[in-house]
Amino acid sequence: MGSLRDLLKISENRLKEINRLLTDPNNTIINELLAVIEKYGGVQQINKKAKEAGKQENLLARLKEERSPYLKDLHWLAEQRDKGAFVSRKSYREAILADRSASVVMDEKHAVTLEISALQFFPWLIAEARQAIQNKELMPARYIRVRNMKEQAKDNGDIVATAAAMNIIGATYVETLDTKGTDGSNVHLGGPDTIAGYFGGVGQPNDYPLKWADEYLHYYTTYGIRQALNINPGTVLVGYLLHKLGINNEFKISVFMGNDNPFSILWTLMTAKLFSRDSGDTSLIGFNLSNSANNDTIRKAAQIRNMLGLDEVVRFEHHITETWRSIVRQPYNRREELIEVAREVVNIAAKHEGGECEIEQTLEHPSDVFDYFMSKTEIEEKGLMQAMERNYLEKHRSVNLTAEALIRAGIEVICAWNLHP
Repeated sequence: MGSLRDLLKISENRLKEINRLLTDPNNTIINELLAVIEKYGGVQQINKKAKEAGKQENLLARLKEERSPYLKDLHWLAEQRDKGAFVSRKSYREAILADRSASVVMDEKHAVTLEISALQFFPWLIAEARQAIQNKELMPARYIRVRNMKEQAKDNGDIVATAAAMNIIGATYVETLDTKGTDGSNVHLGGPDTIAGYFGGVGQPNDYPLKWADEYLHYYTTYGIRQALNINPGTVLVGYLLHKLGINNEFKISVFMGNDNPFSILWTLMTAKLFSRDSGDTSLIGFNLSNSANNDTIRKAAQIRNMLGLDEVVRFEHHITETWRSIVRQPYNRREELIEVAREVVNIAAKHEGGECEIEQTLEHPSDVFDYFMSKTEIEEKGLMQAMERNYLEKHRSVNLTAEALIRAGIEVICAWNLHP
């Protein structure tokens, strides 16, 4: 076995060939990527603009200039934070553990990040915060957004308000760029009548990785948005290359990319390591495995991540609940499996994309992943905004049910750190 294993070693000559390829001035696709970077003034200017754009005082000033109605909500949110209106983690634990609270030692090493998806509209966050205060619930520490970027940028400063809110509550968040497979990138595919065609070409075909980089740098330098969703091997590589070149970008690999076995995970993490900086940092900060991944796959993935020294860098984001319609067979709930694997695997996020199965099936409008791709105008015309907000708040309820289950098992949770001391 030993001699056979040695055959897997990559020779220094092969590495030299790859380096020559990447640095060759005649490499067309690298030249095109460098041109996109130069369009925004080069690496240093890009990072400088993004840092300024993301400062809280500048975000609030933009909202004031736009006369955004969301500014008062942000002031309210900050006031509630400052006066300690949100439940403390200690009080939350005591309410769950009761007489056991003094004797249970929480496992902080395997703390699980509470995650919710998708936060489509800023007002939903305020509704969630009000509910959390009233019911003494935890706010998540991670939010995923899938709303059209151009639309939210024009909607009373929704994109800016959300960024400012994340700074207030203490949470990370991810935006989904408009350059993706659902924007008509594959001109040969239409609706359900061509659904099989998507299996052979969804994502960012042809020049779309460059468009993705261009769009990312626009929102990075304009609003300071650092983290973006990534669904395609080409744009994943572009994400690595941007970071290697010095841009402080970050991305999360989506469940739609379909990493569903340890070998696909090895490929992804190995490439992240190859293009990491000398500090060990990589732009891959979130890794959402396929819904089909089981605990054994997660354990093997964790072993690979650990052997590459990426435990603290790359978070595994695992779907605990899913939208009732259009993505998985229901009932789907992985909470019990999470409790089992969280005892062994560090740096996991519990992602909640749907509510509890027994509630979802009773709703007039259950959660549906296709709702993410509806415009605000279409939602309002169909009278669905209130129903979709209810869907989101049901996801929030699921987040707290997961938090309760983890705490009962003695596993710490990571929630919005500025709200829950």
